[in-house]
Amino acid sequence: MAGIGPEILARTLLEHPGLRGRCIPVVVGDAAAMRRGVEIVGLDPDTVRVIADPREAANDPGTIEIVQTGTDLSEVPLGELSATAGDGAYRYVVEACALAKKGAVDGIVTPPLNKAAMHLGGHPYPGHTELLAQEFGVDNYSLVLGAGDLYLFHLTTHVSLRQAIEDITPKRTDQVLLLASAFSRALGDEDARIGLAGLNPHAGENRLFGNEDADVLAPAVERARAAGIDAHGPIAADALIPQAVRGRWNLVIACYHDQGHAPFKAVYGDDGVNITVGLPVVRVSVDHGTAFDIAGQGIAREASLVLAIERAAELAPGWHHVWEAARSTARGAADEAAV
Repeated sequence: MAGIGPEILARTLLEHPGLRGRCIPVVVGDAAAMRRGVEIVGLDPDTVRVIADPREAANDPGTIEIVQTGTDLSEVPLGELSATAGDGAYRYVVEACALAKKGAVDGIVTPPLNKAAMHLGGHPYPGHTELLAQEFGVDNYSLVLGAGDLYLFHLTTHVSLRQAIEDITPKRTDQVLLLASAFSRALGDEDARIGLAGLNPHAGENRLFGNEDADVLAPAVERARAAGIDAHGPIAADALIPQAVRGRWNLVIACYHDQGHAPFKAVYGDDGVNITVGLPVVRVSVDHGTAFDIAGQGIAREASLVLAIERAAELAPGWHHVWEAARSTARGAADEAAV
């Protein structure tokens, strides 16, 4: 509400009618804030229509259909941190999850969320991804950045670098390799090659720069290959990621947040999206923030949100492959712990 979310939603749903042939978009949020967003970009606020259930949506290209959640938040100031807005954003995500659980929607697409505002609102999650994982009761998931045919998974994300190193375990590496393989099947590619980036410079350089690559990552790749997954690595990240950008790899796994995010955003900017792999429904997000500095000016670009909706519509039909892989891994881990 306080950022560019309503503005880019307005442009996306009213100026890109081609999306309606790929999905039936329904907003979960506050109708008054949505009308303000429509006005900011110079369009007609009367296009916003409140519905009680997504299954009531008429999918009219000239209408934004919204499920109202909570009270009117039109008075939330634009471009400022707000506990009210942060709490509202949290509630909208929770409501979207509830709709997905009962089968009212087939996927979730999220505009940007301000983490500091959500924390002020009393919900101390690192971000959308962790909140969604809790709502769906999963612990085997990965944040994936996607642009074109490139998908960049992460072994760890919103933790300190010191914690990331501790979190890169054999189990976690096995899980993400399996998720990446399942994700490729959801895309219709049974034989995709997966490149795993090294944690240390030069992937450890034969233990000169650390043992994690040899002791954790390389054995995980061997196990994946034995299971029929075309995995490779660990490969020095400064070689692997440029190769991926040039098209040699479509599936890459980064070890920590900035190893994946920094080069991805430098190359793709607004042309990327954020996918959560491991949930029972597809979830895709824009790959940018709330842009408080330009909120309310009507100049925010909607390109990433359009891509996010297109990608969610593309992935939803085959998503059961990814979800089954995540569940199978979780069941295997539970069985192992019970032994």
